[in-house]
Amino acid sequence: MGYINDPGRARDLTQETFIAVWQNLSSFRNESKISTWIFRIATNNCLRAIEKSKRAATIDLPSEIPLQEPDRLEEKLALLYQCIAELEETERIIISLLLEGLPQAEIAAIVGLSEVNTRVKIHRTKEKLAVKFKEHGQF
Repeated sequence: MGYINDPGRARDLTQETFIAVWQNLSSFRNESKISTWIFRIATNNCLRAIEKSKRAATIDLPSEIPLQEPDRLEEKLALLYQCIAELEETERIIISLLLEGLPQAEIAAIVGLSEVNTRVKIHRTKEKLAVKFKEHGQF
């Protein structure tokens, strides 16, 4: 969701990821955790999907559809994923992994940064998201 911000497409990409994992399981070299390997496959699938969607013709739809009884939690989650999608690639990866509950050491290994640099990026990314939420009147 942090990349695509479309629940249906995110489910499709999840399925595509696990199909790719299944098809390429024999090529896993055990040089990292399997979760790190799977996350990299998922990230690559998402980035390819974003590139494809940029090249495809799009139709402008209204950005907000009025709801009869908006669910505040779903609204805030949608805003969160929208704000995450606006971040730079590394920031999106880091915050998505953090939201998945991965420890900072594992996040650092996945993105190829030191643990200290990862902590700094997490802090700065949280600050960016807080600013975006304030801009949308959510704080």
